[in-house]
Amino acid sequence: MTTGPATPLPTADVTVAPHTAVRRGRGADVVERLGFLGFLAIFGLVRARRSDAIDLAVTVKMQRWSIPWLSRVMEAISWPGFPPQSRVIPAVMLAILSIAGLPLEAVGMVGAWGTAIVATLVKTIMRRPRPVAGVDVRVIAAPLGGSSFPSGHTITYVGVYGFAAYLAHTLLRPPWLRRLVTAPFVALVALVGPSRVYQGHHWFTDVSASYLLGLSYIIGLTRLYRSWKARGTTEQP
Repeated sequence: MTTGPATPLPTADVTVAPHTAVRRGRGADVVERLGFLGFLAIFGLVRARRSDAIDLAVTVKMQRWSIPWLSRVMEAISWPGFPPQSRVIPAVMLAILSIAGLPLEAVGMVGAWGTAIVATLVKTIMRRPRPVAGVDVRVIAAPLGGSSFPSGHTITYVGVYGFAAYLAHTLLRPPWLRRLVTAPFVALVALVGPSRVYQGHHWFTDVSASYLLGLSYIIGLTRLYRSWKARGTTEQP
């Protein structure tokens, strides 16, 4: 007994027309450049050991809020960024896009996942030690590896969940569904940086640089995605 090819899910009822998706995603080239310049500035400060004082001060101030419920929230926010889930979740998102009949978006998600490679390359160059538990700093036990700069969690969240939020915002038709799907992804991106500092796994400049580099990367990726998408549709004003 043979079966035909899998039928894509009926996305037409919940997604907008291609030209609308392209139009919604325009306009962030200046932010892309400023983000990359900001990353370079922080990179230089860290390399010159000019950020140690502010990093310690921010960590101490954040960890003063030692509240059980807050600790659980911060732990939950960081959980998707540890293996094996850090590998499984993006792969599942990639599969969902493919099954839904969105091959271009699936390719874009592969590119977004590439932020993990960017983090590894920068870590190899910087080789910054992670925070060490002591009188002033608390470090929560976790499967940590590599150097501290940049934060792999943060830049990967900006890439994977940031791109997922972008797709939800530009593709989904009903406003209520668009907000419902986008909000959790935006929350993960916004809270992962504070969670990494709160848990003592990274310094403030680690996550700040990751946000800036990740933002620059994802804006460049979405611009490339829009150009690909625009090839198959007629632009409208």
